[in-house]
Amino acid sequence: MFLTLLSLGLGVIALALLIPCLMLFAEIGLAAWRRPLSPCPLLDSDRATLAVLMPAHNEAAGLGKTLAGLLPELQPQDRILVVADNCNDETAAIARAAGAQVVERNHPTQRGKGYALDYGLKHLQQNPPDVVVFMDADCDLEAGGLRQLAEQALAVRRPVQANYLIQQPPTASLKSLISAFAVKVKNLVRPLGLQRMGAPCLLTGTGIALPWDMAIAVDIASGHIAEDMKWGLDLALAGYAPTYLPTVQVTSRLPNDIGAAKVQRTRWEHGHLQIMGAYLPRLFGQALRQRRWDLLALALELSIPPLSLLVMIWASVTVITLLFALGAQIWLPLYMALVAGSALLGGVALAWSGFGRSELSLGQLVMIPAYLLWKIPLYVAFLIRPEQRWVRTQRDS
Repeated sequence: MFLTLLSLGLGVIALALLIPCLMLFAEIGLAAWRRPLSPCPLLDSDRATLAVLMPAHNEAAGLGKTLAGLLPELQPQDRILVVADNCNDETAAIARAAGAQVVERNHPTQRGKGYALDYGLKHLQQNPPDVVVFMDADCDLEAGGLRQLAEQALAVRRPVQANYLIQQPPTASLKSLISAFAVKVKNLVRPLGLQRMGAPCLLTGTGIALPWDMAIAVDIASGHIAEDMKWGLDLALAGYAPTYLPTVQVTSRLPNDIGAAKVQRTRWEHGHLQIMGAYLPRLFGQALRQRRWDLLALALELSIPPLSLLVMIWASVTVITLLFALGAQIWLPLYMALVAGSALLGGVALAWSGFGRSELSLGQLVMIPAYLLWKIPLYVAFLIRPEQRWVRTQRDS
């Protein structure tokens, strides 16, 4: 009886591992399939009003460059609104000098990007635009991307996420290279696969366009450390599931400082895990209750933990099921773990072959196990004391 229950428990664990690994492989496999991308629909949107909403907390060092890239993209009826949020530097003055509209916000306890965006939306409500594009203050949007994002949002009547990638610092370490590859898999490869299966995507942080009525459809005021992911899921539950636009690229720089990179990675991954715990039951429940394929697809996408953690979980489950199989001669949980591992490793190989060769050599790729060792304290910290406060990543000077 005990062996039966133990076998059943290990089978459930192996199945819980197999499902996200198969979903990951399906996404990457579809992304690697070289089918031409559908062109962005062309609209007569010259008269549509567009507002770029940019939260900025002590961004004086890089804000000028970001605005210089965006301002030439504006038409006469468009505007950029910078929310100088709890700043003690020259952020507001630099934004005004560049030609952007500026509102300043100061609050002793409500800190974070979500609160700044909410403040900006309330200001825009006095004269609302047709489309809002959310941009971070340390990012660069490729030429022509602003109008493409706006046209796509108006055409499909859904939130639209641009292709958000990380630009490597000049002296990138192996950790930085592998980390950037992981971000590319998360922000480019997997959303592209979801798009090709007709599924929505998660919001990944910046380069997000929404028609005005959707921008104010759900409450964005939050200090959550993964506020973008949370906001996208709230929009999906409200009936506005985000979609992906791979033809528009926005880039931000991975911090060169090891400590800053660690802070950023901790915020991303602890936030992801917290969102999984809070939203997976809701997504699966509403998908079944409303019979919505889009919510089921988002739930399966969200069920994939950060890649480093997924590899660690797979290795642990494989060892446990192997020991159990050798002792009890019950092999099904081990077989399920091996299939999961094949899907996981096959997906990583496909992603590298199709999208990562130019940035990461094969010799560097095989160093991923060493990278995983560096990540262990991050996940231990989540079990002991998960990050709860929004902490701005220190920018390179």
